[in-house]
Amino acid sequence: MEMNLADMLCYADIHELSRIAHTYECECNGHSKNDLIQSILSTALRREIFERQVQNLSLEDIRFLNSLLFDQRNSFSLEELVARVGQSHFAKQDNQDWNPRETIIKFKQLGWLFNGYSQQTKSLFHVPKDLKKKFHDVLTSRFRTALVETEEPRVYRDEQMLIVDDIHHFLTYLAMQQNVPLAADGTMYKRQLQQILDRLSVQEEMVMKGAWRFGYGRMFKEYPNRFSLIYDYCYYQGLIGEDGQTLYLTDAGNQRLQDGGKENLTAVYRFWLRLYKNPIPNVQSLSQWIERLAGQWVTAASLGEVLCKLIKPFYYDTSESIFEQRILQMMMHLGLLRIGEDEEQGKVVQVTKLGSSLIRGTYVAEEDKVTYMLDPY
Repeated sequence: MEMNLADMLCYADIHELSRIAHTYECECNGHSKNDLIQSILSTALRREIFERQVQNLSLEDIRFLNSLLFDQRNSFSLEELVARVGQSHFAKQDNQDWNPRETIIKFKQLGWLFNGYSQQTKSLFHVPKDLKKKFHDVLTSRFRTALVETEEPRVYRDEQMLIVDDIHHFLTYLAMQQNVPLAADGTMYKRQLQQILDRLSVQEEMVMKGAWRFGYGRMFKEYPNRFSLIYDYCYYQGLIGEDGQTLYLTDAGNQRLQDGGKENLTAVYRFWLRLYKNPIPNVQSLSQWIERLAGQWVTAASLGEVLCKLIKPFYYDTSESIFEQRILQMMMHLGLLRIGEDEEQGKVVQVTKLGSSLIRGTYVAEEDKVTYMLDPY
């Protein structure tokens, strides 16, 4: 059950209330639970004080907070929180004495994390529901101040629904060919791959041999970004199959074509989130921030200035290249974003109406991800 700050304070013991009151320098009767609660509520929720506390957070604290904000669960174990604090520190710690539990204690003393009140939940931690909304509002306002808004560019790319069309084109090709031969490494030969790429609405170049490619899907090493996603989606949905020597359309894939139905774009977006969580654990919250911040045309550079600080580098992928190529580019391929070119400001982006409703209406649980063999070598 989700509770607001006032409810959680009522369940807290007087020692915890005293620690929170001390953090906010409340002047009240420290022996009266009621006085402590009223004083904390009138101080901690005051807008300028709340904003100042968020303003004073370190970048690592912001990243940790961000990991909690878009999670729809009500409770977190200590182990989970410790792991999330650890993930928020991108560089290896010079100070070996650093302890992730200190961050959790700090959030508890601010009244931002509480232990459960029942026997079953007392070992779990909860974020007050009303504070989550305040965090969203304060951070959205803070992030927006750094954005550069622009007019609609004269030319922009908008690929709404093209990816579901191309999944259909890919399945149709396999139906026509029946069996497509595979090389010893399980990938299609160049000739067949080029034939497929030529049929798609969005043209992509073949992957250069020797290019470092790893982590963004089962077939990402061999196939270009967008087609790799299409291929993996069809494979994991059971629409295509491989038997070592050939690639073929399954009965389910055949049925899909006979029914004449296209894929549900929500299903493709959910799959992308589940797949890309492996290299980008917070991909879901990043897409949520883009939806909140890019309702109007904004420069990609200013949006990146805000969000790259939340993106952990992945092997040879920098925060910037992940933001540009793995997030913005793929969100455009999914029809969630338009990308244009402003004559003065350079690359600009805007969330589509379809993208906005899709992102707001879709949630993938933290542990729900596509698992496959990750091998960077």
